[in-house]
Amino acid sequence: MRRSGRVVWTVVAALALIAPGQLQGQDLADFDYENLSFRGVGFDWGYLYPSRVENTQSFTAKFDLGYLGPGLRIQPHVTYWTAPFKSSEVTELEDRVASLVANQTGAPAPAVDLGTIDWTDVSIGLDSHVVWSLPADVLSFAGLGVAAHVLNGDGAAINGTFIEDLLDSVTAGVNLHLGLEYPVTNAFRISSQARYEVMGDLQYLQLRFGGQFTFGELAPGEERGG
Repeated sequence: MRRSGRVVWTVVAALALIAPGQLQGQDLADFDYENLSFRGVGFDWGYLYPSRVENTQSFTAKFDLGYLGPGLRIQPHVTYWTAPFKSSEVTELEDRVASLVANQTGAPAPAVDLGTIDWTDVSIGLDSHVVWSLPADVLSFAGLGVAAHVLNGDGAAINGTFIEDLLDSVTAGVNLHLGLEYPVTNAFRISSQARYEVMGDLQYLQLRFGGQFTFGELAPGEERGG
């Protein structure tokens, strides 16, 4: 996963250097901040490859606000996922709890069984996309985003304990992403993207696939057949 993360960061950095020059020759470069408005809504299904929990699905609702500046699209989103901790993470936590009890009591370390621990994340984020046109009506985008992650730990053995308190938190995250989208019609487009999210002591690579209904004005160059 670390190797995948480095690849995503490298590709996005390269696109960030290349894209501005390409945008100078695109119609999207003429679209200004005055057109920033709520103009579409979409949904993505995704799959996560996290560092501490098992691989899992994600579900995202996204909202298109149009373009803040030349080729710079703004997109808020809400994402949900839940997954059990990896067995190695639970075992490490059990060992730490046993060691803590032994140090506090002076008795031999007890056997600790925390069972299955789930971690759930609901995040509210804002992405900025640098967008440029490709042949055959395809748009490509790359950018970065920020999010507030509301994390909740849950498990029969930890509920109501200090362990649950440690796992319940609100933390900031940042991501880099890149993707492609295609207008099936002017009112509906499909998209795919890869994202790398960093938030505290959890990182993950996420792949997303979904669609968007657009009911607002399209930017020049976004239309099908444009």
